[in-house]
Amino acid sequence: MNGGPSGFTNAPVTRAFIIASALFTIFFGIQGRYNTLGLSYQDVFGKFRIWKWIMSIFSFSSTPELMFGLYLLYYFRVFERQIGSNKYSVFIVFSILTSLLLEVLAVALLKDPTANLVTPGPYGLIFASFVPFFFDIPVSTRFRVFSFLFSDKSFIYLAGLQLLLSSWKRSILPGLCGILAGSLYRLNVFYIRKAKFPELISSFFSRFSLPSMGSPRAAPARNVVRNVPSYPTHQMERNYPAPMQSAVEPSEDSITTLVSMGFDRNSARQALVQARNDVNVATNILLEAQSH
Repeated sequence: MNGGPSGFTNAPVTRAFIIASALFTIFFGIQGRYNTLGLSYQDVFGKFRIWKWIMSIFSFSSTPELMFGLYLLYYFRVFERQIGSNKYSVFIVFSILTSLLLEVLAVALLKDPTANLVTPGPYGLIFASFVPFFFDIPVSTRFRVFSFLFSDKSFIYLAGLQLLLSSWKRSILPGLCGILAGSLYRLNVFYIRKAKFPELISSFFSRFSLPSMGSPRAAPARNVVRNVPSYPTHQMERNYPAPMQSAVEPSEDSITTLVSMGFDRNSARQALVQARNDVNVATNILLEAQSH
């Protein structure tokens, strides 16, 4: 399973955030200053250093954490395609600020002036994203390894578990705060899910970040056969209902929804015809086609 079309098509905010996170991590790694990042009791109630707070939001503390963190951020770009870059920017800001506030409260309650209690990195955003991942991303395939049942979502959960336990208590705390922040966003606290930034701010990411990598915004018609080939009968019989004898023309709203997730229009239309205009089933078809 992947997050849709490869690359950062229709995901400029995710692209900018990943670039910033990678650059800050490499910068502090070269200088050997990983130990100066993270939050402690002294950082909150002693020597208040705003630069340390900001750097700790973006920079990971080790190469393994960087690899797993950027992989998860890259996968979760699917949410930017679903809700749009503007609302996804709101989600990022809300998740980071809310999780940071919860971390400060936890540090205040623990009152350990000597320990660096919170590891650096965008844990708030990453683990907040697991909330919509759990509720909104459907399982498309299931399989067994020995006697254990897995799904295509299991690999994302395993990567998240690895990141959560990477620094033990120092990473568990921001991870849990991120999950709480994601839950508050899903509950629409303060009607946050309806909030938007001015278009000038949200479009800044498109100009700031590097040129898009990966798939083009719209694939040529000849590539449609390659991306969503012909929906082999044996696959459709296993996972999806057979198409109706008289194909129902997909609604424009359904096509627009899939296009906003990064799929090209012709592929989206074919998948909707196959799925009888069911957007969730059509999404699974397109994701599976991309993985083959």
